[in-house]
Amino acid sequence: MEKASPLKESERLTWIDAARGFAIFGIFIVNIGIFSAPYFFYGGAEDAWTEPVDQFTQTVKDIFFQASFYTLFSILFGFGFQIMKERLVLKHIDVHPLMFRRLFILICFGFIHAFFVWSGDILLSYGMFGLLLIAFLNRSDKTLLIWAFLLLGGVVFYVSKLLYEVRFYLQDYDVGAIYLAKMHYRSDDLSVILKQNANDWFYANRIFSGFLSLTTLLPLFLLGMYIARKRWLHTPSKNKRIVKIGWSVSLIVFVFLKMGPYLYGNPEWFYFIQDNVGGAASALFYLFSITLLATGKLGNKIIKPFTYVGRMSLTNYILQSVISFFLFYGVGLGWYGSVTPSVSIGIVVLIFVVQILLSKWWLSQFRFGPLEWIWRSLTYLKIQPFRTREVENK
Repeated sequence: MEKASPLKESERLTWIDAARGFAIFGIFIVNIGIFSAPYFFYGGAEDAWTEPVDQFTQTVKDIFFQASFYTLFSILFGFGFQIMKERLVLKHIDVHPLMFRRLFILICFGFIHAFFVWSGDILLSYGMFGLLLIAFLNRSDKTLLIWAFLLLGGVVFYVSKLLYEVRFYLQDYDVGAIYLAKMHYRSDDLSVILKQNANDWFYANRIFSGFLSLTTLLPLFLLGMYIARKRWLHTPSKNKRIVKIGWSVSLIVFVFLKMGPYLYGNPEWFYFIQDNVGGAASALFYLFSITLLATGKLGNKIIKPFTYVGRMSLTNYILQSVISFFLFYGVGLGWYGSVTPSVSIGIVVLIFVVQILLSKWWLSQFRFGPLEWIWRSLTYLKIQPFRTREVENK
């Protein structure tokens, strides 16, 4: 039996790496607002940020970033899951134990990140819900689509109907929780910060919220698996017509459901449709756009910087949290609650540019990011060659 091994450099789909890097950028745009202030969890952003530039920034984030990039990352998670499965099958390697081990390690990363760095972690959810993907490894393409549409469509319909019925009660926010979050995160006592962090995690991951996360993330994973099976993005120059159709359809839904609500007051009750259906459409639009860019020389130059970050997506995702921890919490600079949305965008751009440069340099010396190397070595139960020259000398 042949031993499992990671993808070789020549086997990588660079536009998928770029899409993953772009997703890390978009996720950071949204996450920094959660990291720097309590309003995402507890409401009240409209009253806290009243300057026109900040309100405009919030609108742009809501249309182009909110629920667009964790959805993109989720689709890519399913895509990568399917690619890895196919590779293992070709090598006649038992898929299930290796996939289970890989996801268990991701759960461990997520647990550490969620409770010792930031409550908004997505890795823990990805690892736990990803375990359910193992049950779909050998199911038909049709089954993947049916489950994806039934889960997402059914939950979106039910929750949106419920929100519409209670629409007149959706404007309140928790003043006490906002006050406590500000006080605790500005504390110079690490235990106080971590206690508030855990409180926020449990607040955001209550039973019903966890169910909603499962029924919105799993369909995106399945959609990513389906796209990988169809191989439309493996050779985009040969499948340009299909990719362009996907691009056009996703753009129409993106505009209609993400931008459209602002034409009639952007009602609060509509947000679940806007985020989950509109967000999935915008994610696909970004994915197809990057894939189409990869078919041309100029497009390849445009997306190239994102590939460096995408190849080290786990490391860069965690690094963003570590930097934000230092910037916003009291054990660091203590900026929590004082950085406006418009200023936070500048911080994200600056940090992300540095991440591009660091990632490019790192990958010129090493095969993987440091956390990717740990993840892969534990997954394959073998220490992977780390430095680039280690592979060249073999």
